Amino acid sequence: MEPNPTPAKGDILASAHRSFAIEIQALQALDTRLNGTFEEAVDMILACQGRVVVTGIGKSGHIGRKIASTLASTGTPAFFMHGAEAIHGDLGMLTRQDIVLALSYSGEARELITVLTITKRMGARLIAITGHPDSELARNANLHLDAHVAQEACPLNLAPTASTTAALVLGDALAVACLEARGFSREDFARSHPGGALGRRLLTFVRDVMRKGDALPIVHAHTAIPNALEEMSAKGMGMTIVVDAERKPVGIFTDGDLRRLIVRQGDIRALTVADGMTAHPKTIPPGSLAVEAATLMDAGQLSQMLVVDEAGLLLGALHMHDLLAAKVL
Repeated sequence: MEPNPTPAKGDILASAHRSFAIEIQALQALDTRLNGTFEEAVDMILACQGRVVVTGIGKSGHIGRKIASTLASTGTPAFFMHGAEAIHGDLGMLTRQDIVLALSYSGEARELITVLTITKRMGARLIAITGHPDSELARNANLHLDAHVAQEACPLNLAPTASTTAALVLGDALAVACLEARGFSREDFARSHPGGALGRRLLTFVRDVMRKGDALPIVHAHTAIPNALEEMSAKGMGMTIVVDAERKPVGIFTDGDLRRLIVRQGDIRALTVADGMTAHPKTIPPGSLAVEAATLMDAGQLSQMLVVDEAGLLLGALHMHDLLAAKVL
């Protein structure tokens, strides 16, 4: 086949706009067709005692894999079973308690018809997403969701484009409706995404990142400034914690306090920490989220924050660098 001449830039943009328009129109038409059947599908998924087993082949299989992933990450146990692999052994994954969500625009894919037959024989239920309500898959499913499109974005009206977008959005709508019905929270989402940024923010607590034990710089109010500076230098937090006899923080002595004390007093060698410390330091419980500590520190323009228990006893300390290293910011 001879290559076509390089198209003009205007033609390229026109093609893109045309594709956008066709797919937007397909979604608008899909929106008008949503009805009680969609609600029934959501109710069926919410009542499912097993998993949602999403299946499809070809482009529909790719869309199905994404829908299964979205369902699983938003509180609906789900996995993808390839239609071709299903009839060569993977149907063993299926149980009677599961719901099969089958995607086929034609509704006539032979592999999925076989999956339908086995599903019905097992007593499991099947939701079909097709573009043809009169297809074999649609007619024999427990529920059918109509994803028909007037035309594909492909100028040949052959390559699945608008139809796969419609199926994907319909699957997203199912996942989001189930998410909202379950009251799925940010914390729930974080538990299924522990390796992501949100997971770190919602699953990392102050106790996980605080410095404690021998890593803490600690002095008493009567400690001489030179000795306090030694403790600060040794522990590398840019401050030292000032505690009383019961190990309750009564103050904090920072690099900034040191500079202000020098400006005010000049020679500080004979002074004690009590002469320059900041009393009533900001504290936070160990069970607070690390991101909450970061918010408080940022609002107060603090580089350090102390961690105390319910009785006010010192447990640890945070430095903004610790929160950066934990990637909760």
